[in-house]
Amino acid sequence: MEKPCSLLVHFDKGSAAMANEIKADLEGGDGPAKADAMRRAISLLLNGETLPQLFITIVRYVLPSEDHTVQKLLLLYLEIIDRRDPAGRALPEMILICQNLRNNLQSPNEYIRGVTLRFLCRLSEPEVLEPLVPSVLANLEHRHHFIRRHAVSAVSAIYRLPHGDQLIPDAPELVERFLASEQDASARRNAFLMLCACAQDRAVAYLLSNADRVAEWPDLLQMAVVDLIHKVCRSQNRANKGRYITIITSLLSTPSTAVVYECAGALVSLSSAPTAVRAAANTYCQLLSSQSDNNVKLILLDRLNELRTSHRDVMVGVVMDVLRALASPNLDVKRKVLDLVLDLLTTRNVEEVVLYLKKEVVKTQAGDLEKGGEYRQMLVQAIHACAVEYPEVAGSVVHLLMDFLGDTNVAAAVDVVLFVREIIETNPKLRVSMIQRLIDTFYQIRASRVCSCALWILGEYSLSLSEVESAIATIKQCLGDLPFYTVSDEGEATDSAKPAQAVVNSVTVSSRRPVVLADGTYATQSAATETISTPSVAPGSLASTLNLRSLILSGDFFLAAVVSCTLTKLVLRLEEVQPSKVESNKACTGALLIMTSILQLGQSSYLPHPIDNDSYDRIVLCVRLLCNTGDDVRKIWLQSCRQSFAKMLAEKQFRETEEMKAKAQISHAQPDDLIDFYHLKSRKGMSQLELEDEVHDDLKAATGGFTKDADDANKLNRILQLTGFSDPVYAEAFVTVHHYDIVLDVTVINRTKETLQNLCLELATMGDLKLVDRPQNYTLAPESSKQIRANIKVSSTETGVIFGNIVYETSNVMERSVVVLNDIHIDIMDYISPATCADVTFRNMWAEFEWENKVAVNTVIQDEKEFLNHIIKSTNMKCLTPPSVLDGECGFLAANLYAKSVFDEDALVNISIEKQHDGKLSGYIRIRSKTQGIALSLGDKITLKQKGGS
Repeated sequence: MEKPCSLLVHFDKGSAAMANEIKADLEGGDGPAKADAMRRAISLLLNGETLPQLFITIVRYVLPSEDHTVQKLLLLYLEIIDRRDPAGRALPEMILICQNLRNNLQSPNEYIRGVTLRFLCRLSEPEVLEPLVPSVLANLEHRHHFIRRHAVSAVSAIYRLPHGDQLIPDAPELVERFLASEQDASARRNAFLMLCACAQDRAVAYLLSNADRVAEWPDLLQMAVVDLIHKVCRSQNRANKGRYITIITSLLSTPSTAVVYECAGALVSLSSAPTAVRAAANTYCQLLSSQSDNNVKLILLDRLNELRTSHRDVMVGVVMDVLRALASPNLDVKRKVLDLVLDLLTTRNVEEVVLYLKKEVVKTQAGDLEKGGEYRQMLVQAIHACAVEYPEVAGSVVHLLMDFLGDTNVAAAVDVVLFVREIIETNPKLRVSMIQRLIDTFYQIRASRVCSCALWILGEYSLSLSEVESAIATIKQCLGDLPFYTVSDEGEATDSAKPAQAVVNSVTVSSRRPVVLADGTYATQSAATETISTPSVAPGSLASTLNLRSLILSGDFFLAAVVSCTLTKLVLRLEEVQPSKVESNKACTGALLIMTSILQLGQSSYLPHPIDNDSYDRIVLCVRLLCNTGDDVRKIWLQSCRQSFAKMLAEKQFRETEEMKAKAQISHAQPDDLIDFYHLKSRKGMSQLELEDEVHDDLKAATGGFTKDADDANKLNRILQLTGFSDPVYAEAFVTVHHYDIVLDVTVINRTKETLQNLCLELATMGDLKLVDRPQNYTLAPESSKQIRANIKVSSTETGVIFGNIVYETSNVMERSVVVLNDIHIDIMDYISPATCADVTFRNMWAEFEWENKVAVNTVIQDEKEFLNHIIKSTNMKCLTPPSVLDGECGFLAANLYAKSVFDEDALVNISIEKQHDGKLSGYIRIRSKTQGIALSLGDKITLKQKGGS
C-alpha cells in the first residue's frame, strides 16, 4: 500500500539485492553516495517495500552526517516509515532521532533549522515532540524570517494534535504576540491561520482591532482574512457583520486580483443588499476586462450568471460592461457573454445592446477574425432574440443583416432568413422596406435552403402591384432563359442561357449526351450554365444572378417546387391587384412556361436523378391551379399559409412564456414566521449598506426567499447501505454528485467488542471515474463510529460503478479480515439536465453525430402521450416538439427530446411509436450523441425504465 508523503515519485519494484546495495552505500559511501542511496530507499518505500533492516543502518551512518542534502533526505525517510510498534507506542529508536532533531533545531544553518521545523509539522507522536517544544518556541524569535515562518507552522501543528494543548498550553497567546510584532508576510499569514483554526476569537479580535489597516496588509494575509470572515459568518455569528462588510469593501481596491475575486464572492454571501451586489458585479466585470486567460473569463461569467439568478435587477445595470468581453477571441467566452446578456434585456438597455451587437456584426465583415462565420451566426441569433422580445428594435438591424443572406456560412445565412421571416410577420411597418431589400439582394443567395425561405417570404408578403411585379421579374432573372436545355438535330449543343456577347468574363460549362427522339433519330441533349471565371464580374451580370438556375440544374427539385408555388401565389395575387387582365394572363403564361420547363428537365435523361414524386406532384398541382382557379383554393393559397405561420409564432411565444413562468421560483412565507420590524429597531452605528441589507432580508423573508429548495427527507434517498446488518462492520454511504465530483460520506460502525486496528476503506471504480484520495488506516474503538470521506472525479457521462471492501485487523486474529461492500452505481441522470435548442440546430446535430443507439419499444403502457411523459420523466430530458403538434388521437406519435450534460455533451432522442390493433405500442427510440458513453448509458436507462417501472 502506498504511504502518505510530501514526495511522490515513480520507482520500479526492488529486490533483496538492491536493498543490500543501498545498505552498503549507506555504510561506506561519502556524502553524494549516501544521498543517492537514500533516494533509492525512499523510492522503494513509496512503492510499498518495507526495508526494516535499513532503519538501524540509517540511524548509525546517516544520522551523524553533516551533508545538507542527506539531512533533508533523512527527514523524508522519517516521514514515510512507520514510527510506531504494533501496540501503538513510538519506536525506541525514535529517541535517538529526537536528539538529532534537537541538534538540527539549534543548528547555525538556517536551512537545516527550516526543513526540520517543516518536518515537525508532520509528526504526531507526543513522545518525540515533547522534548523538542522548547527549541521550537525559541525559533519563533530567530532573526531569519524563513525559520520564524516554519516555527509558527510547527507550533500550530503541535497544538492541533489530540493532546497538543498539553504540550504547548499557551500557544494561542504566544502566536498572538508573535503576530503583533512580525513583519514577514508568510510568517504573519501562518500565525493568523493558526489563530483562525485554534483560537478563532483571538483571530477575530486581532482583525477588528486592525480593521483600518487591512487594506495595507500583504495579499497572503488578506486571503486569510477573507477565509476567516467566511467561516465566522457561516457559523451564524453575525454580531459584527457591518464591520466585516466594511473590511471586505475596503479590500475590493487592492491590486491583487485573487483577493479582489474572493472579496466579491464574500460580499455577496455576507449581504444581499443592492449596493453590495452591485459592488460585487462591478468587481467581476473589471476582472473580466482585465484578465486575458479564457478559463478565468469563463469562471467570472459563471459568477455573474449566479448573480443574475438571484439579483437580476442589479445585474441589468452592468450589461454593457459584460458586453465588452466580446473582445475576447474565444468563441466559448463570446457565447457565454451573449447568453448572459440576453437574460438581462430590458426596455431601457435593449437599444444599446442591439447597437453594440450591430457594430460587432460589421466587424465580422473585415474577414480578419478567426471563425468569423461562427461568431456572426451567434450575433445574428442574439439579435434575433432581441428583436423577437422587443420588436421596436428590429428596424435598426434587419436591413444590415439582410446583407448576409448570401453569406458563405450557410448556417448564418439560414439564421438571417429565419429572422427576416419572423420580423416581417411581427412588424407590419417594416414589410415594404424588407420586401424591397429582399428583392434587391435575392441574387446574392447561394444556399438552397435560404432560397426556399426567401421565396416563401416573397410569395406571402408581396402585396402591392409593384412588389408582385418586381418579385416575378427577379425570379425570372435568376432562372435565366428557358428551356433549361436544348436538343439539336445536328448533334451540336446550343447554349440556351447565354445571350450573344452578353457576358465577357464567364465560362460555359455544358454537358452533352445522345438521346433518341420520338421519330427514332439520334440527337444530342445538352444543358449549359455560366460560372464566373474572374472576381471582377459585376453583381448585376447574368453569371452572378443565375442562382436559382444553377441550383435547379444541380438536381434540387424541392427548390424547383418552391419556385413553382411562389410563382403561383404571385400570379394569383397579381390577378387581384392588377386591373389589366392582359398583364395577368401574360404573367400566368410565363409562370406556366417555367413550370413545364422544370417538369421537362426533371423527366429528361440529362440529370443523373429524375425529379422526385413529391416535387412532381406539387408542380403539377400549381399548373392545374393556374389553369383553373376557384375562390376557395385562392383563399387557401393567399391567406391560410400566412395565418398558419402567425399561429405557429403565437404558440412559440406562449410556450416560451410558460417556460419562464415554470422556471420562476414561487415561494411563500409560513404564517408563523418571525416578522422583524426594522423601523422600530435601533439604527445607531449601522451603515447605509446594513440598513439596505435589513430591508432586503425582510422582503426575502416575506416572500419566502429563505425557504429551503430541497426537503431534508429527500436526502435519505441518497443513502446507500454498503454492508449487512450482521457484519462485524456496518457501513453506509451518502452520495453527493456535484458536476465533476462525486463525494462519498461513508459512516463506518464497529459493532464488535474489540478494537479494530488498521481499518481501511478500499475503493475501486469502473468507467470514467477516478479516485482522488489514497486510503488511510484508522483505529476504531468498540461500538464506535468513524466518518470517512472519499472524493471521486468524473470525466464523462458514462455510467460508472464504485466497488470495494473494508479491511481491518484485530488483536485476536493475526490475519486481516475483509468485508465486501455493495456496489454503488452512478446514474447518468445525475449528469444531464433538460435543455432547449432550435429545430435547425437539432437537425444539424442529428445529421452530424455518429453514435446511435436504437431501442425497441417494449412497454405495458398503452397510451402514446402517457408513454412519452414517462420517458421524459425517466430520462430527465426536454421535449422539443410543441404540445399543439402532439394533440389529437391518430395512433401515431413522433417527438424529439434534448438534454445537455455537465460536460457540455448533447443528448438527442427521437421517439417514434405507433398504436397497434391490440392496443399495444410499438416503435423505436433512437438516441444520438457525439460520444459513445452517453448514447449507451441513456439506452440502458430507457430499456430499464420504459416498461413503466419506477
